[in-house]
Amino acid sequence: MSPRIGLDLTTLLLAAADIADTQGIDELSLAALAKKLNIRTPSLYNHIDGLPGLRMKLSVYGLEQLYATTHSAVTDLTGDDAIRAMSAAYLAFARARPGVYELTLRAPDPGHPEVVEAGGKLVRLLVALFEDYNMTEDAALHAVRCLRSVLHGFASLEQKGAFGLPLDLDVTFRLLVDTFIAGLQTIRT
Repeated sequence: MSPRIGLDLTTLLLAAADIADTQGIDELSLAALAKKLNIRTPSLYNHIDGLPGLRMKLSVYGLEQLYATTHSAVTDLTGDDAIRAMSAAYLAFARARPGVYELTLRAPDPGHPEVVEAGGKLVRLLVALFEDYNMTEDAALHAVRCLRSVLHGFASLEQKGAFGLPLDLDVTFRLLVDTFIAGLQTIRT
């Protein structure tokens, strides 16, 4: 069976991403996607290998989008300014694309070559941010882990509504990133 004219993987991923972002990733199913695209569910199999295949492709798509967003934010920036800009872009992505963001963290097969490549590209970008801090390679990788933990922790808590106090979340986020930057002194070995 040949694929329907006008229906391609990009169209499927954009529709699936919309479902994930607006309804949550647990609501993303082949039936929901087919309904959104006004096609029959079996037509999806011309482009993806079932729900696991869709989630895999959407994970890669999300990692690529997160990379593009953060890379664009740090172009021509270095040091603390680059970390601040990348952090702001990361949080903006998580806020704007909550379902896709969650799928970047929950790839069905984190060892899949496409996921490894897309995730590796993002990690390499983050490692490059720490070149201005004169860190060893291991220290830079520790710094990447720390920064990702800080950013994901904040994004996750915010998405779950865990910040109930009437304080400006953007101020809190800036303080958090600045505190992380100040703490880089401890991992420069």
